[in-house]
Amino acid sequence: MSVSAGLIGVAMPTTGSDRWIADGENMKKQFELLGYQTDVQFAEDKVDDQIAQIQAMVDGGAKAVIVGAVDGSALTGVLAKAAAADVEVIAYDRLIRDTPDIDYYASFDNFRVGVLQADYLVKTLKLTKAGGPYNLELFAGDAKDNNAGFFFDGAMSVLQPYISSGKLEIRSGQTAFAKVTTEGWNGEVAGERMTSLLNSDYAGTDVDAVLSPYDGISRGIIASLQKKGYGTRNKPLPVITGQDAELDSVKAIADGTQGQTVYKDSRELAKVAVQMTDSLLSGGTPEVNDTKQYNNGVKDVASFLLQPVSVDKDNYESVLVDGGYYTADQIGN
Repeated sequence: MSVSAGLIGVAMPTTGSDRWIADGENMKKQFELLGYQTDVQFAEDKVDDQIAQIQAMVDGGAKAVIVGAVDGSALTGVLAKAAAADVEVIAYDRLIRDTPDIDYYASFDNFRVGVLQADYLVKTLKLTKAGGPYNLELFAGDAKDNNAGFFFDGAMSVLQPYISSGKLEIRSGQTAFAKVTTEGWNGEVAGERMTSLLNSDYAGTDVDAVLSPYDGISRGIIASLQKKGYGTRNKPLPVITGQDAELDSVKAIADGTQGQTVYKDSRELAKVAVQMTDSLLSGGTPEVNDTKQYNNGVKDVASFLLQPVSVDKDNYESVLVDGGYYTADQIGN
């Protein structure tokens, strides 16, 4: 048991995505094994609620707070209060911006996530060989989430040469990050945009590929495409990427509906956050492997970045089933 056992606050953004629920549960279990009490709260994507939850954790005597931010730029005030109360703060998977009052950042290599998504499109469309052009549409995550820009920039670092050469065509003309973001990472919002694009830009032609940054968005896009007649032998679904290896999307990969997802083992990320926190509270120095990539507008935030893994029909069993993340019965294949 840690000599510094006490209360740890865990402030997660929403229960709307399975991964955040799993993250909260994993941290709770690991902290309790170390002798800490935990207060795990979900803000359901409401910024004011998350601020109130963090303040309550501070007022309740938490020694540290781990925050998966709803809005990475909206927590300056409450984190200043946390710092004044000597509460350690670790940003979890989403960088918290515009404040000096975060101590560490635990995440994945988010630029690499986008690279993996784009690499899958390049491989599946065989863009390095003759053929094309292919019609591509771009989707990004919520602009309030710092990670969304990293995902998009990573993907575009791979895709831009093919767009510039004309091998990939974006019929909507919407290529700027600000034009392709998805508020709240919401699949219904993404589906509505996909429907609008199909109506305005794809009369008489088909979409060949969609860059989607997250599985929930991917499923919304797929639903929109299916309503427009995609998903048949004569009109196959485009190649669609994703992220987070959510069970419904893994099932879709297994049956060929979604092409790919990026797996980020939240069990390992939870371990990193717990170890960081325990080290801080025990008078140690947390392990980091990046000190320059993540500047939050005020300082370079010392970070530990885990590596993501691209998952498709060829390797989902070896990565997710053999790795113990899901059972074969859960996936149903």
